[in-house]
Amino acid sequence: MHQERCIVKRMNGVDLFLLGRTLMKIGEEALPTEGLGDQPGSVRTVLIVVSDVRTHPGSAIGEIVTRTGLPQSAVSAAVARLREAGAIVTEPDARDRRRLIVQPVPETSARVKEVRSTSVDTVLAKAMDTTDPHRVADVVSLLEELARHLTPQALTHLHG
Repeated sequence: MHQERCIVKRMNGVDLFLLGRTLMKIGEEALPTEGLGDQPGSVRTVLIVVSDVRTHPGSAIGEIVTRTGLPQSAVSAAVARLREAGAIVTEPDARDRRRLIVQPVPETSARVKEVRSTSVDTVLAKAMDTTDPHRVADVVSLLEELARHLTPQALTHLHG
């Protein structure tokens, strides 16, 4: 009698990296981009800076540059766009007036509310090549579960 073997492939670092990159591209596609500028990678840069500022409030531009690995000019441009959009506030550092301190806004702006309320369902359906709303809802549910466990703060545990 022929017995069929079921081999379960486990997620590895490469799989996780590629999944993360795919999700990042899908996320970029789902974001409303008005007001973020036309530079290549500007959406990604802005999101990296937002994530860093939310994880490390009260940081100077140079500290954001060090943590993210982005060029200082890209961080400064992203901070300017985020300030204009009402997502962050900046103030001179009281100890060194040449430094700018970046904080998330205490109250969410209309622009930030718009971005956060934009559904990913349509873009996910397109990426999944499906018109089945139940399949999309299942994937959204899985992504929400991952987001509960893997917050931006989780990165601090990797090297801490």
